[in-house]
Amino acid sequence: MAGSTIWTIKKLLLWTTHYFQEHHLDSPRLDAELLLAHVLHKQRIYLYTDFDLIVEPSELSLYREYIKKRVSGISTAAIIGEKEFMGLTFKVNEDVLIPRPDTETWLEKVIQYHRNEQGLTVADLGTGSGAILLSFLYYCREDTGVGVDISEKALALAEENGRNLKMDDRVTWRRGDYLNALEEGELFDGILTNPPYIPTGDIRGLAEEVRHEPMNALDGGADGLTFYRKLAEGAAEHLKDGGFLAAEFGIHQAADVVNLLKETGKFDSFEVITDYGGIARAVYCRKKAEP
Repeated sequence: MAGSTIWTIKKLLLWTTHYFQEHHLDSPRLDAELLLAHVLHKQRIYLYTDFDLIVEPSELSLYREYIKKRVSGISTAAIIGEKEFMGLTFKVNEDVLIPRPDTETWLEKVIQYHRNEQGLTVADLGTGSGAILLSFLYYCREDTGVGVDISEKALALAEENGRNLKMDDRVTWRRGDYLNALEEGELFDGILTNPPYIPTGDIRGLAEEVRHEPMNALDGGADGLTFYRKLAEGAAEHLKDGGFLAAEFGIHQAADVVNLLKETGKFDSFEVITDYGGIARAVYCRKKAEP
């Protein structure tokens, strides 16, 4: 990116898209647009209505820094500090897992199942940015929730997202280790979770930008199933009769996760939810009524 060149929005986007393509990024044009729109404090549509606008030197300098970060493996969302999820905008940073479209596919279905019910209380285990819990509560407007995370920094960000969405009075944030953060005898109408599910030995092979995310949100133990065993052991103890459990899992983990939950004899009404690509993405089930 020559310093003497006059850089218009159009020229910058073309150059950056090509540069990102050379570095084998998955969405070079989109990344270029998101980064430049953030630098200019504009919506993406503005880039197309003002193609010939000359970018100021101070803006160009910041944009260069963003480009360097992106090709170093830091995600666009982490660079600009926000991510769209379920039609909402969430603040994100290096302390939390970046919310992904794959998660939207199963969460949308869970919301459809329960949005006409009123007065539900749900728990989100490993809440991170709070995106799953806050999205559920945003669309299920009469419900309340508890977000649990072991990371104090993640909870601070989740709390900020809750304030931004004006949900302070409907959500409680609690620091603790997964199910252990729930009180003895504390019962919920539903438990939501996107736990760590990457086998420890596979983490080195993840995309560079994923490996920049917090390890405790990725590492699911030797076989990736550590947290599903915890769910199988203790989730039913914190669900009301008929209460639901919805948990995301990794590719090729569906059978193992479903079997772990079925073997407890405490759940029924199993459904494996697939994403838009037809990949099994989450399990949804209900706690059996006590005899």
